[in-house]
Amino acid sequence: MEVGIVGKPNVGKSTFFKALTMIDAEIANYPFTTIKPNVGMAAVRAPCPCRELGVLCHPKNSVCVDGQRFIPVKAIDVAGLVPGAHEGKGLGNQFMDDLRMADALIHVVDISGRTNEKGEPATDHDPESDIRFLVDEIDQWFYGILKKNWHKITSKTKYNNKELLKEITEQLSGLEIKEYHVKEAIDSAGLAEKTEWSDGELLAFARALRDSSKPVVLAGNKIDLDAKKNYERLKDKYDITPVCAEAELALRQAHNAKVIKYLPGDIDFQILKEDLGEKQKAALNFIKTGILQKYGGTGVQKCINSAVYDVLKLIVVYPVENETRYMDSKGNILPDARLLPEGSTAIDLAYKIHTDIGDRFIGAIDCRTKKKIGRESVLKDGDVIKILTTR
Repeated sequence: MEVGIVGKPNVGKSTFFKALTMIDAEIANYPFTTIKPNVGMAAVRAPCPCRELGVLCHPKNSVCVDGQRFIPVKAIDVAGLVPGAHEGKGLGNQFMDDLRMADALIHVVDISGRTNEKGEPATDHDPESDIRFLVDEIDQWFYGILKKNWHKITSKTKYNNKELLKEITEQLSGLEIKEYHVKEAIDSAGLAEKTEWSDGELLAFARALRDSSKPVVLAGNKIDLDAKKNYERLKDKYDITPVCAEAELALRQAHNAKVIKYLPGDIDFQILKEDLGEKQKAALNFIKTGILQKYGGTGVQKCINSAVYDVLKLIVVYPVENETRYMDSKGNILPDARLLPEGSTAIDLAYKIHTDIGDRFIGAIDCRTKKKIGRESVLKDGDVIKILTTR
């Protein structure tokens, strides 16, 4: 699973990415700073069962801090998009290609309106136009691919008895688009009963397909730069999170330097170093009162959590081998946190762990209730599960 960090140049994407991953991405105040996509590991946050179960966990594939589990997710910082990217403007072709593997997108928008559509310094630019332009670019990108190959697709369905759903899916497989994405888009565009599509209907399908296969989380960055008016105007029309990526980066760097204690996603921090300079004190005080308390956090952790939990509809499940001590065969307590789609079953978890485990599956145990559950039992977020197998 991959989450793409996207947007036009100079909106703070690389700062957002660095804060999210603490990878040293190049950060500068000019367009196309990021020419090749930066790839790093972000983390989604979830309550760890360790405190509820009264155990000290030993995570292997994730990290637990103060009862909060941070589970790795791949993040890609894609270079800035400009209007006309689908036609190759700017570095559009490369940018679109970088997006193709993403399962969800976090669109970083300069909510302060201080950069124009090309990412150049400006005053009073309307960030709503940036919200619209990015999805329009992806829509046109999908539409262009479909339009170019539409005759071939429809010819196969007419003369070779091929199914339209499968032909479209095959044509778009390189974009990580699955058959269920295509079906959802066909239904959403009202085209399920139609065999002949007009150009307008093809564009409507492309829009629905983008919404299904590349869902977008909006990050209203630079909220600290006199942006409250724009945010208040747009928040009811769009599901947009107020973000200050610079504040999140500063907090994570200060935490790493042991100046403060801060957990990503928290709305407060603890100062550990007593001999801070006046500038440091003032900066931390502004972050606390002007960002964390005012907006309920910096918004960075909220965005990645929203992409994974709210948009992609994933849950966290903890597989173990000992249902009473919640450990694996090596004595690691609550060792792994697995991200699974909502509605996943016990057998899905078994195959997620290993194909051989799935093939030898005979049942599972809900470690909280100690009751046996079957292969089709639907798992819940936070479940601790033991898989039973044949020897």
